[in-house]
Amino acid sequence: MICLILAAGYATRLYPLTENFPKPLLQVGEKTILDWLVDDIAAAGVVDRFILISNHKFAAQFEAWSKTKEQKITVIDDGTETNETRLGAVKDLQLAIERLSLDDDLFVIAGDNVLDFSLRRLLDYAARKGASCVMRYYEPDENRLRRTGVAEPGENDRLLSLEEKPAAPKSHWSVPPFYYYTKADARRIPEAIADGCGTDAPGSLVAWMCRHGTVYAMEMPGKRFDIGTPESYAAVQRDYDGIRA
Repeated sequence: MICLILAAGYATRLYPLTENFPKPLLQVGEKTILDWLVDDIAAAGVVDRFILISNHKFAAQFEAWSKTKEQKITVIDDGTETNETRLGAVKDLQLAIERLSLDDDLFVIAGDNVLDFSLRRLLDYAARKGASCVMRYYEPDENRLRRTGVAEPGENDRLLSLEEKPAAPKSHWSVPPFYYYTKADARRIPEAIADGCGTDAPGSLVAWMCRHGTVYAMEMPGKRFDIGTPESYAAVQRDYDGIRA
């Protein structure tokens, strides 16, 4: 299995903290956000390779960070330098697959998420299901739902639909940016893009996949901390006590 880390965003809401520094390398407790994620996934023992997709502005900083890690991490520069010219998460994913000729199960994650649980839980769930899988958590605030991906789960957790930033959410189930794709589904990414799949938000690919195959949505077993402003970052720094199994 390959872990693909999406880290080509510009985190403009966190300026000035992230104007010249990538959000995934912000410190939370004794580690960076990326360290928490990569160390947790590596401990599961099922990922053979890590690939991080960066924009050009921050690629050198990610390269320097990768050299501090025990795990082998390949950094890909997508060539963009501004938020306005970004490729979008799905095209960044396609870029990595094509540039490195990837053909394996993929665990795709956003590199800027802080969690109080282990992502091993999702990998174990996907192994039991034998299918592509995501997570979902209950979001009571409809304004927040309009700014995220919203899932419509069916029987036995099967995902019936997913809509990015819906004006009228069909449920209160929000989907965080952690996606497991089987090798067979990963091979369909070019087909999805050619078919008009949205390419900016990573959940757009899941939305296409669940219309053309089987995707399951596990209920998230803990909390995801949102770092969207300097104030929320300060709160996470103060309160976070690390990933728990």
